[in-house]
Amino acid sequence: MTNTKIVSPKQDLIFMAILSVVVLTMPIWLQPFGAAYPDLMQKFMIFGIFAIGYNILFGLTGYLSFGHAAFLGVGSYTAVWSFKLLSMNVIPALIFGTILSGLFALAIGFVSLRRSGIYFSILTLAFAQMSYNLAYSVLTPITNGETGLQLTQGDARVLDRMAGIEADASLPTPNLFGIEGIGYSGFYICAALMLISFFIYLRIFRSPFGLKLRAIKSNQNRMGYTGYNTRPYLMTAFVISGMYAGLAGSLLAVTDPLAGAERMQWTASGEVVLITILGGVGTLIGPLLGAGIIKYFENIFSAFNETVLLNAFSFLPDWLAHPVAAVVGLFVGEGWHLTLGLVFMLIVIFLPGGIMEGISRLARLITNRNKAEPKSGAHENKEKEQASAGEV
Repeated sequence: MTNTKIVSPKQDLIFMAILSVVVLTMPIWLQPFGAAYPDLMQKFMIFGIFAIGYNILFGLTGYLSFGHAAFLGVGSYTAVWSFKLLSMNVIPALIFGTILSGLFALAIGFVSLRRSGIYFSILTLAFAQMSYNLAYSVLTPITNGETGLQLTQGDARVLDRMAGIEADASLPTPNLFGIEGIGYSGFYICAALMLISFFIYLRIFRSPFGLKLRAIKSNQNRMGYTGYNTRPYLMTAFVISGMYAGLAGSLLAVTDPLAGAERMQWTASGEVVLITILGGVGTLIGPLLGAGIIKYFENIFSAFNETVLLNAFSFLPDWLAHPVAAVVGLFVGEGWHLTLGLVFMLIVIFLPGGIMEGISRLARLITNRNKAEPKSGAHENKEKEQASAGEV
């Protein structure tokens, strides 16, 4: 499902303004849903960045990668090393994490993009698993293996010491010129970066470059026949997508200064595929919706334990409350994946274009109904006029 409608720059600015208001007021309107705490909202922003970057590749070109978790992991490891060696300021960590992930994506894309379709997907999956195994065992001096890379009191932090910033008895916290990267201030740092990332993504989406990527998805062979060399466009999209993943991985390290090999597992790559499909492949806002829904399920539904359910159904008689809580418990708590699977199955069967297709259908239904009402009213007036003329 692609967006080919011509939109003016003014409309894009209005859209960005509305999105900015929605994102920056999340602590207010998420309160009734129980999702207004900083850690979860930071995940909304971080995985939103991950998803929109992935949509540049999968949504626009149709190339399905199962290896993007590798770039997420590279971003995380690079950010933690930046904190250990340079400074607790997040700017060097974000810059180096994004750049190194882009270079890693360039190397993997150089090999993987020699194939297309399922062969491309298998190659990216193989590279991701190789990266995971390297981080878990072979590159232990760099990654600290299964324990994960974390901060210590004895870290160099050269730039901080040059600026006269000395660590106290507790471990330092990542910050942006003194603004802590945790709590609500950390959320607003992530939100600002997500909005900047989304604006760049929007410009790519609307640009001639984005149009060429959609043409590759539509018919790559025909583009080749017309003289276009599609490989540079695909490589550029792959690298940009990898850089977005690296930025998301760096932000994960900002919110929690720990980098582990589990962030490079194939399940993390599968999650971003699921997010994109759920929201709407190739749509503008769909990946953000998909990221929000999945992270909400993961953090809210998974917290419903037996005690919470029994309290929720306490209005029922005891002989009924326990069986109802037991049945509902299959779909929440540890079984939240079952609910997510059912939702995903329903979306794929009835809304192949994801949630955005459902929203589009609903909008068309409302629009058509509004158009039909004036016509029916005019038709009734015309019939009355004809009846009056007949009586005369």
